[in-house]
Parts: sequence; C-alpha cells; structure tokens
Amino acid sequence: MRIGELSERTGTSRRLLRYYEEQGLVFPRRCANGYRDYDERWVDRVLQIRALLDAGLPVRLIKLVLPCLDKPTAIHFTDATPDMLATLERERDRMTARIACLARNRDAIADYLDTVRRYARSIDVVPTSDRS
Repeated sequence: MRIGELSERTGTSRRLLRYYEEQGLVFPRRCANGYRDYDERWVDRVLQIRALLDAGLPVRLIKLVLPCLDKPTAIHFTDATPDMLATLERERDRMTARIACLARNRDAIADYLDTVRRYARSIDVVPTSDRS
C-alpha cells in the first residue's frame, strides 16, 4: 500500500510516517518510481508506535523496544546499559501510574453516567400532571 492508504488506515499523517521512517521506526520498500510501499504488517506497527508515543515514550526508547514487540521473550539488544534499563523501568512505572489514573477517571465517568441515567429514568416515571 502507498503512504496515503497507510495514513488513512492508521490516522497518522504522511509527514509523521516519513518522520517514523527517518527515525528508523518503519522501513517501507521503494518502488521503481521511488514511491514508498508498505505491506499489511505496517498498519499494526504504526498503531503500536502511536500508542507508545501517546504513552509518553520517547522515539529513542521506542526504537529499542519495537523489536521486542515481535517476540517478547527474545532479547534483541545485549548492550543494555544500567541507565537504559533504569529509564525503561521509569517509563514502565509512569505508564502504570497513568493507566491507573485513566482507569479511575473511566470509572468516575461511568458512575456519573449511571447516576444521570437513573435520575433521567426516575423523572420519566413521574406522570406529567404531577410535575411542577
């Protein structure tokens, strides 16, 4: 697929897809005319990249982590420094805290919606002549 289709399917701008390529996050084939050609697997990969970026992971760490997403049990880099491991641990912990916060917010919104709906149903039950 061409860059335009990948852009549409992932909700990612063409400019951003070219940036991902510059950063070594995606590797499209090139057609004879120079056009980028992406196969189907890049749809999921771009969505993964976006999710990691949305979670706050910097591109330099995403580049290290992406190969591990294909085979989580395989170690793809043996030169992991203590600093890099500490950075990944901090990012993981930050994501965990963000997930917990999002879950609390989701639950609060769900409770609010339930309350509003119960209230709306209780009003609809009251006959029109009794409303003042």
